[in-house]
Amino acid sequence: MWSSEAAAGGAWWAEDKTTGAMLGFAAFDARGLGYHWLRNWRTKPHVGVFGPFGLRADVRDGELGRVLLHASLFSLKERGYRQALIPAVGDERLAAYYEREANARPVESFTLDRPGKRWRATVLASGNGSNFQALIDAVEEGVLPLDLTMLIANREDTYARERARRAGIAERAVVWRRAEETREAYDERLLAAVAETEPDVVLLLGWMHVLSAAFVARFPQMLNIHPALLPLDPAADFVTAPDCTEIPVFRGAHAIDDAVAAGVGWAGASVHRVGVAVDRGGLMARAPLRLEAGEMRESLELRLHALEHEVLIAALRRWTWERP
Repeated sequence: MWSSEAAAGGAWWAEDKTTGAMLGFAAFDARGLGYHWLRNWRTKPHVGVFGPFGLRADVRDGELGRVLLHASLFSLKERGYRQALIPAVGDERLAAYYEREANARPVESFTLDRPGKRWRATVLASGNGSNFQALIDAVEEGVLPLDLTMLIANREDTYARERARRAGIAERAVVWRRAEETREAYDERLLAAVAETEPDVVLLLGWMHVLSAAFVARFPQMLNIHPALLPLDPAADFVTAPDCTEIPVFRGAHAIDDAVAAGVGWAGASVHRVGVAVDRGGLMARAPLRLEAGEMRESLELRLHALEHEVLIAALRRWTWERP
């Protein structure tokens, strides 16, 4: 399960000879990372980025980590870098490991969050709003530096509106009256409603209405949560599951049912940037979910919703870290 940072550069990895399962990887030379703590390093041509770096739990006490670490550092040297930067290490044991194995030393300290910095978020939802509630809770707990300025629903009776009212968040319904207006007219009305909120980011949390190209162009900072394991390459139609099987990418409104019907053994949750093509924007965060044989739909949805909440918060933290 590669991270998006690993996909932005090169990587060494190790596989089990018998099963082909991934044992570990060490990435290097990621390009285009937007994290605010890299601002002092982006323009230094002699500094290459090392990481992320990960090992399966049962091989962490062996020599594999050292081999992968030095292979990646050598690859950075081959590409002409004189120094390697490990961008963020929060674990003291891992910092000691890098110091011991790579002669690394701390060069800068920083905090992940920036006090006083907040971004305006407008949420679009169509249903129960459990992801919206997870977002509300994260903001109230100080986990996310967002101001939830408006919830817009495309149904009058969606429970997400009640969640907004209970949290003191402005809300409204913008419903497509199909017998009274064209699709184009509705799209224009929806765009105008969102524009009035002046959002820094638009969040689609269970939004079940395909947005127009004009809407996507107007709000380039827009994220969607999707109940499937999406690939790092938006053009790909297959994705590798944690057990190293290759499964189809389930896009569209019926992703959960499609995964169950296909019998692939895996579902997941992903947050991606929104483009004109449905569920094909750049990936922000994802996590897999093993499907249990014979599991009731209610149980699966509970497990999936819990996973979606985690992935949503992770993706939004990353989005805030990447802001200028």
